[in-house]
Amino acid sequence: MSEAKSRVVTVGEVMIELARGSDGRFSVASGGDTFNTAVYLARAGINVAYATALGDDPYSDGIVALASAEGVATDLMLRVPGRRPGLYLIDNDAGGKRHFYYWREEAPARELFELPDWARVADSLLPARMIYFSGVTLSLYSNTGLGRFLAVVELARQQGAKIVFDGNFRPHGWKGDLPRTRAVFLEALKRVDIALPAYDDEAVLWGDPSPEATVDRLQAFGIAEIVVKNGPNSALVAAGGQREFVPVAQVVEPVDATAAGDSFNAGYLAARLSNESPLAAAAAAHLLAGEKIRHHGAIMPRAEVRMH
Repeated sequence: MSEAKSRVVTVGEVMIELARGSDGRFSVASGGDTFNTAVYLARAGINVAYATALGDDPYSDGIVALASAEGVATDLMLRVPGRRPGLYLIDNDAGGKRHFYYWREEAPARELFELPDWARVADSLLPARMIYFSGVTLSLYSNTGLGRFLAVVELARQQGAKIVFDGNFRPHGWKGDLPRTRAVFLEALKRVDIALPAYDDEAVLWGDPSPEATVDRLQAFGIAEIVVKNGPNSALVAAGGQREFVPVAQVVEPVDATAAGDSFNAGYLAARLSNESPLAAAAAAHLLAGEKIRHHGAIMPRAEVRMH
């Protein structure tokens, strides 16, 4: 297997994260749903690259350095002079509920498939072993960018890439435009081999009354492997003509639920790429997500990662 054919490519946006601590001060980190998954895949020994666009500022340099330190290939991180990455702030109200605030409209990641060098990214996606993206990824792009990205995904799939999609619906990213969101998702779902949705997102976007209904809807697209995440409840795995709930081995009171789904997806995909069964992969995914929510921030300290 060639180097390019052996690697997973995840696509999306990584931002600067400001999180307020219990002392009222903010700490600076980096995060983004598909980037978080890339980091946890790399920690599991998977050959993974991240495709995005960044600026030429020190914070963009820091993101590239973080990816490199984590073993995530950076050759598909395009750099745009005079631009800066997006930023999000996490704050807690008096009841401990987290609130997210975003400054990302000018982030170059939104133009990944319209930049002068976009074809280089496209060419690098074609021989991938697996391409992973999310609803957040789709929310970034204009119709032109979406058309190019989905065309590349389709070509890569025809060449043998597995296409993996987590709906990860965030209304603010779509400016509340549900008809456009659904239309874009419908186009994406036609090209998906493995779906890793969260039930609460699917219920909001599609009105699904149960995880079983989510599986029914996704199977209508011919998606052969579906895992519906359901928070601390069991994950519903539908693959090989079977459906089975895989329970969370130990329910953890979360310290910070940020990236719980992202780490679950990484745990699942790493196990599947290592030829474990879907049910075993879901159990491994629960373990990794359980570790993640014991820690603050999207990316937990490396020593804490345990896949099995």
